[in-house]
Amino acid sequence: MTFVEDTSIGAIEVDSDFAGALFDGLSAPEKSIPSRFLYDAAGSTLFEKITELPEYYPARIETEILRKYASDIALDTPPGAVLIEFGSGSSLKTELLLAKMRDLYAYVPIDISDAALRGARARIEERFLDLRVLPLRGDFAQPIPMLPEIADRPRLGLFPGSTIGNLENAASIKLLANMARMLGANGRLVIGADLKKDEHRLIAAYDDAAGVTAAFNLNLLKRANRELGADFDVSQFDHLAEYDGGCDRIEIYLVSQAEQTVEVLGRSFHFDAGERVHTEHSHKYDIEGFQALAARAGWRPVQVWTDQDRLFSVHVLETV
Repeated sequence: MTFVEDTSIGAIEVDSDFAGALFDGLSAPEKSIPSRFLYDAAGSTLFEKITELPEYYPARIETEILRKYASDIALDTPPGAVLIEFGSGSSLKTELLLAKMRDLYAYVPIDISDAALRGARARIEERFLDLRVLPLRGDFAQPIPMLPEIADRPRLGLFPGSTIGNLENAASIKLLANMARMLGANGRLVIGADLKKDEHRLIAAYDDAAGVTAAFNLNLLKRANRELGADFDVSQFDHLAEYDGGCDRIEIYLVSQAEQTVEVLGRSFHFDAGERVHTEHSHKYDIEGFQALAARAGWRPVQVWTDQDRLFSVHVLETV
């Protein structure tokens, strides 16, 4: 964090990572803001609401798959192992596995949000009285030092929600390789991956009728106003979700509804009417394609489960 003096708002505490990413993204010929900044406290709350929407099938179906096969996952987890969750958030799905893993040594949630970690830790410690909960605050996309307490224990990773789909293939491979190093020899990873499907169903999932996903996306601009003293008129931007069939992914944008100029920490950024700011994308896979992607990062497939309509998949991978 750094402090910046702005005569209109006084001294403000600035997240230099967010500020730098915003400056770089809004200065580019095709404007963008990295999706990781969607998940501040307000954004995380909105995302939890998204997972409860009828249109948003991934969370509901992945939960059904994990509930159905939690015992199978637990059966192959050695006694005294550690469950490490990458981007843990509320950890609600995790409880399905923890309930079946009676011989687990510890649960290690990794998240960038202190609030999410505190809430999850309190809830899990209350339900699982004998389980050690060892939160790690950090960006799971970056190498994180292993806790000495768990360094010599077998490790199982959990990466639900098809978050892997938010990355380009090269970045996905890099992340999966980093996870393989963190989980070590004979490490396993339980990972969710959304599957290819009808375009209309996909669009509905990312542009719900209640407007919750739109609020989640627009919160990026509100965050810039709150944290960086920006002057975005949020009412002058719209949420847009569209499907790119060539890349098999949903593309998410904020669209300027008028020609306008925005100030952020003393810097001006011009927007044309109709100009887009890319904020997120979500790749969709077939099972063989996802397993091939994982293999390039040092994983081999062990098991895969889907729902009966093959909308979503949960994979178990093992380090090679």
